[in-house]
Amino acid sequence: MNLASMLKRRAAEGRPVRVGLIGAGKFGSMFLSQVRTTVGLHLMAVADLSAERARKAMTNTGWDVEAVAAASFADALAKGGTHVGEDSEALIKADGLDVVIDATGNPGAGIRHALLAARNGRHMVMVNVEADVLAGAYLAEEFRKAGLVYTLAYGDQPALVCEMVDWAETCGFRVVAAGKGTKYMPSYHQSTPETVWTHFGITPEQAALGGMNPQMFNSFIDGTKSSIEMAAISNATGLLAPKDGLLFPPAGVHDLPQVLRPVADGGVLERKGMVEVVTSVERDGRQVVNDLRWGVYVVFEAADGDARGDYARRCFREYNITVDPSGRYAALYRTVHLIGLELGVSVANAALRGEATGAPSAFRSDVVAVAKKALVPGEMLDGEGGYTVWGRVMRAEDSLAIGALPIGLAHKVALKRPVAPGGVVRWEDVEIADSEAVRVRRAMEHEAAARRIAAE
Repeated sequence: MNLASMLKRRAAEGRPVRVGLIGAGKFGSMFLSQVRTTVGLHLMAVADLSAERARKAMTNTGWDVEAVAAASFADALAKGGTHVGEDSEALIKADGLDVVIDATGNPGAGIRHALLAARNGRHMVMVNVEADVLAGAYLAEEFRKAGLVYTLAYGDQPALVCEMVDWAETCGFRVVAAGKGTKYMPSYHQSTPETVWTHFGITPEQAALGGMNPQMFNSFIDGTKSSIEMAAISNATGLLAPKDGLLFPPAGVHDLPQVLRPVADGGVLERKGMVEVVTSVERDGRQVVNDLRWGVYVVFEAADGDARGDYARRCFREYNITVDPSGRYAALYRTVHLIGLELGVSVANAALRGEATGAPSAFRSDVVAVAKKALVPGEMLDGEGGYTVWGRVMRAEDSLAIGALPIGLAHKVALKRPVAPGGVVRWEDVEIADSEAVRVRRAMEHEAAARRIAAE
């Protein structure tokens, strides 16, 4: 509750938290707009594949780039300016840096940047949830061993959900379900970059004028991004992914505790303690009333079967908490999230409190590549949001048991075996080159398998 005062104290002492941002896209730009006005944070450096794009992003978010430009990292540290360049490795290694933010969206780059940050004594804010789901448990352990913080990005939905789960458990409630809202129809799993804009209700020309990347936006539509975000939440909180993938039930905020309760009690969940995504449209296309398309939620219950539980449930009614008809299950929700505008919370938590705003504690859930169409040998997979595969959440033990290929590695790899529509692509189905990301992922899989064998 006192992060702002802690930042102000650091500013008064002449010791601002020094931040390096890698990736000046939409999320990075949103952070740029706020770090400029946050007392106690110093944007020491920005790195992007295009330095010109980074400078343009700064200008677009209110910076006087020429006035703050620093010719080197040393100048940025000594004089308080910002160095802009294209060398992310040099940024991470720069003297005086406290926190690195990876906002690239590239899983391989995220893994590389995280490992460099851990070796160089920097805290890491992993906006790149694709990298987190691909190898987050491995990365978080590396930071733990180094005495550093690895954290999900506040403002993005996974970290906000982690906060809600933490709140509920700290209050002594049992978490029944947690997740977010989106717009979903079953047919969206076959969506491609050519069809995506019809689902957003805009033309390709309008999208191009807005600089919107069709493959990236298609990952939000075809179910991949929802799966990735729910896997990140599962790995951080201990909540389980649905056995057969997300259900995407239609539900408005008033229906959350009624829909997101166990099947035995009239809901859709296979059990208590799940992640799930609700859709803003009914299966017949009608708009859900009071939808949660841009928000997050937690469904919880009080202690069961004794006077304490009865008292808490009575308080739910007295204070007008959203409950199911039985009064047993309750929900809190947030209808919007501000994405990169809120990212400073993670930066400050890491640097000043040594705490994460959500981080994986185990490899519990995975996101695997599923064929959008009949795939043939020699065909090149094009990854998240593309034409060939979409990402479906799966429990890690099930993914490991069948040798499923993670969606984060299903990009620019050739098939050597056919895969039927709706089939899970497996490691054995593809020709995949050795890389740092592959090695790290394989190491995490090996460690998870060894722990399960030891537990048995």
